[in-house]
Amino acid sequence: MGTGTINVFANEDAYSKEIRNLLKEKLKKSGFTVPKEFDRQAELTVSIGGDGAFLRTLHEHQFPPMPFLGINTGHMGFFQELHPKDMDEFIFLYKQGRYAIQDLKTVKVVLKTKEGTFSYQGLNEIIVKGENSRAIHLNISIGSSFIERFSGDGIVVSTPAGSTAYNYSLGGSIVDPRLSILQITPIAPMNTTAYRSFTSSVVLPKELFVRIHPEQQKHDGIMIVSDGFENRHVGVVELTFAFSDTIVKLMRLENYDFWNKVKTKFL
Repeated sequence: MGTGTINVFANEDAYSKEIRNLLKEKLKKSGFTVPKEFDRQAELTVSIGGDGAFLRTLHEHQFPPMPFLGINTGHMGFFQELHPKDMDEFIFLYKQGRYAIQDLKTVKVVLKTKEGTFSYQGLNEIIVKGENSRAIHLNISIGSSFIERFSGDGIVVSTPAGSTAYNYSLGGSIVDPRLSILQITPIAPMNTTAYRSFTSSVVLPKELFVRIHPEQQKHDGIMIVSDGFENRHVGVVELTFAFSDTIVKLMRLENYDFWNKVKTKFL
């Protein structure tokens, strides 16, 4: 590997900033350029913090094309590959090209509203829920088939990468990221004589899209939450979910294994 430009970002806590400054010095001594501002032409972006810091960097810079490497100073750190003590090893292995790139699929939603069309994408998931914790009523179709009139707190549409995030907390399945499936998981579904909703996840192949027509309630908004970033909309007529063309590239060093990561994080 050459000695090109590497972006380095950290969250706001003191320890992450300390690690950021230390990594910058190490990279500069190894011949790399570390810009003060985000460089979209950089060969790599390093995110220091937890998964939240990584997702924030990803969204703030509109899902840039270069690979990402995470250094974990947070709690879960599922996307984060390294601990701070491994910085020297990372630089050594990176310069030798001893790493792999893991391609992660993203999900997108297109909203049609009375004001226009909007779109969002997420690496983990996109959530549809009612405003101010109100129950939401959604007419859900898969492909061309109407499936259900969902009533409850909302739904989560997750990628394989996001299957271990909010989806897992809701009882959804862990999915190997090498699979191309979307998972729809209900949030507190109502299942009574008045409302009949699926109470477990539904798993779909990449060829199928999910289309939702919300039942309009006067003055109520709908919250679209993409990887934790909220957007409120009113007058939503239709939502369509599918895989996005955007691929997020994660750098993985030697001996990375998804299921070993699952075991160490959850068991």
